[in-house]
Amino acid sequence: MSERRVALVGAGMHPWGKWGRNFVEYGVHAAREALRDAGVDWQDVQFVAGADTIRNGYPGFVAGSTFAQALGWNGARISSNYAACASGAAALSSARAHILAGLVDVALVVGADTTPKGFFAPVGGDRQTDPDWLRFRLLGASNPVYFALYARRRMALYGATEEDFAQVKVKNALHGVKNPNARYRAETTIEEVLASPMVCDPLRLLQICATSDGGAAVVLTSMEYANKHGLSDRMVNLDAVSTVTPTFPNTVIEMPNFATDPGDATGLPFRDAIAAAAYEEAGVGPQDLSLAEVYDLSSALELDWYENIGLCAEGEAEQLLRSGATTLGGKVPVNPSGGLACFGEAIPAQAIAQVCELAWQLRGEAGDRQVDGANVGLSINQGLFGHASAVICTR
Repeated sequence: MSERRVALVGAGMHPWGKWGRNFVEYGVHAAREALRDAGVDWQDVQFVAGADTIRNGYPGFVAGSTFAQALGWNGARISSNYAACASGAAALSSARAHILAGLVDVALVVGADTTPKGFFAPVGGDRQTDPDWLRFRLLGASNPVYFALYARRRMALYGATEEDFAQVKVKNALHGVKNPNARYRAETTIEEVLASPMVCDPLRLLQICATSDGGAAVVLTSMEYANKHGLSDRMVNLDAVSTVTPTFPNTVIEMPNFATDPGDATGLPFRDAIAAAAYEEAGVGPQDLSLAEVYDLSSALELDWYENIGLCAEGEAEQLLRSGATTLGGKVPVNPSGGLACFGEAIPAQAIAQVCELAWQLRGEAGDRQVDGANVGLSINQGLFGHASAVICTR
């Protein structure tokens, strides 16, 4: 087990939906919930790591100071972290590093977002050397196009079916109905999923995550602080935060790129490497997992993650899904929170929200969605331009 551990002593969220309010409100709500959950006073927080949102003006770009000011200046150190969909994990990594370096004992990690209607559009401006700009402007490849390409790849390589993708949505909806913080809390059937409007063949509306408003926060402390202040009974061990980048050549296309590197793959593919680095740091393996929160931008992508985190061999994800192993009550429930299928994307908050779910599950406080005997949890997500993260928590 890694000696580089910190204590996760508090978790909090603002329910996700389309509330139409300032993102700071969601972040402050989540922060106060996390502080209350930890039993830590705001005045005792020495470091604030904010996950940035680029759609909410200048305050979103300086999220660390934005949240610190909204909570009431207390002299804490700050950082602001942007890593696209991995922004929350980048903020978590920053806070963890400050604690491990001995610079602070108590850190607050916050992410929140207010999103536009519809699917995400490119950030404004004329940036002809930016692959993300080019994929929208030159190729017309919005996010659902990429999700559909990944799905078609899976169908061609491994024989996945539209019914398999629909079953992922059905599973996550079953989990999400039990989560009071989820935006979508209604069970669905395979027939209802396959009857929803086609967005980008083969993916339908109910198979692609929405854009959402929401916030999430966690409180981290040194082990010494947790023990000294009587927090050890409720704490979760934060054992690993992996933020690896791809290794050249990267021969599987990754958003926003529209071509792969030339040459044959050497070493682990990018997504496999994200989890592998976290396992190595934490001293555990996929066989030890009690649950996982994975990045289901589409229901098809969740199947890829089963293999990337080592729950099954390449090409066997459909079989694992059909066996019921990834459903609550199964061997390794995946997305017991309901995942992005039930929350949608609030980009700076989503990696933190995943870690909140790990904390509640490992403490046995997940209510009707509780995974029996949960003691090791992994969360994983991926952002643009090589940003990604995997987090492992234990109890």
